[in-house]
Parts: sequence; C-alpha cells; structure tokens
Amino acid sequence: MQLPKKVSIEVDILAKNNRMAEANRALFQSKGLFVLNLVSSPGSGKTTILERTLKDMAGSCRSAVVEGDQQTDNDAVRIAATGVPVKQINTGAGCHLDAHMVLHATACFDLDDLDLLLIENVGNLVCPASFDLGEHHKVVVLSVTEGEDKPLKYPQMFHAADVMLLNKVDLLPYLDFDLESCKEMARRVSPGIIIFEVSSRTGEGMDAWYAWLNEGMRKSHG
Repeated sequence: MQLPKKVSIEVDILAKNNRMAEANRALFQSKGLFVLNLVSSPGSGKTTILERTLKDMAGSCRSAVVEGDQQTDNDAVRIAATGVPVKQINTGAGCHLDAHMVLHATACFDLDDLDLLLIENVGNLVCPASFDLGEHHKVVVLSVTEGEDKPLKYPQMFHAADVMLLNKVDLLPYLDFDLESCKEMARRVSPGIIIFEVSSRTGEGMDAWYAWLNEGMRKSHG
C-alpha cells in the first residue's frame, strides 16, 4: 500500500521542478545564454575541466559558474581564481541541484552580460539524472580511472546526457581500460551521445570540446 503513495510524492516533486526548469529555460533563452549541467561521480575531474575551459576560453566568451556540493566552497574558490563569477550552492544532505536552486543562484549574475553558464552538479551519477535545471544539455564526465562499464551501471544518467567528456585519457597507457568498449556502452544507452576524449591536465582533445561550446553559444545567440 505504501508504494503508490511514494510514487505519487515523487511525481509531485518532479512535476514542480519541471515547471521551474521550463521557467529557467525561457529566461536563459531570452538572454541568449548557453547553459550546461555538468554531472559525474566524485573525482572524475569536473572542476579541473572547468578551470581549464574557463582559462582557455577567457578571451572568447563571458562565463559564469554555479557550483554544487553538499559541503565546503573548495571548488568555488578554485573557479574564482580563474576570474570568472561563481556562486556556491551547498545542498547539505541533498544529493543534487534542482531548478529552484539554480534560479536563485543565477540572480547573483548579470545574465545580460554572459554567453555561457556552467553548472557543476553534486558528484553523483544517480539523483541529478532526474532533475531538469533548464539547461540546454547535460554533460556527463567519466574518467578512465572509473572503469568502462559505468554507462551500463548508471544508464539513466548516460541516457539523459547529450555529451560525454571521457577525461584523463593521458593515463590510458597505465590503466587496463577498454576505451572503445566504454564508448560502445555509452552509445548503447544513448545512441546520439557526443563523445570527446580529453585530458584536462595535458589539454589533449580540449580544442574539440571548445569548438562544440562555441557552436552552442553561437546558436543560443541566434
């Protein structure tokens, strides 16, 4: 008897979030802003990717970052060091960001003066998959140190993502990681997923990622 009641509550929460996400999406569209929701497990290298991206693209776009973590502002401090505006959200016991949190955070930015908004979600390959933030795309970061079967273990997240950044490829010579098998598994759960093989440490593959970002910003500006 408890199962229908539990499902009903979950539907109500997601429905409320989805309404707020649509309002966010309309706001971002009115500002010509390209918005990405970066998701991954802890330790994949999301923050390092953001740091390198923001530094390398500093002269070509105006960016801001929303940082999501359960506790601390460690990652926000790292992002602030790049000179880019950043707003920290601490979720406490929460395992994901939601659309209302993001709307509240973006009130700290001048959206008319931005081209790109990057949202670093809480490190978690489960909960963030269900919550639309009003972003254009979910970007899942998977490091080669995590194992190639993650797309099949966490299919909802990889199905929800339009892009996969396969990070830390500079470590491949030292790991027993099947790169092609990983990409095949990702495409099995998300046939249209775009995959970039990158190293945020060496810069390998990052130019292709930047080109994709620039194209997204161009389309958002109309």
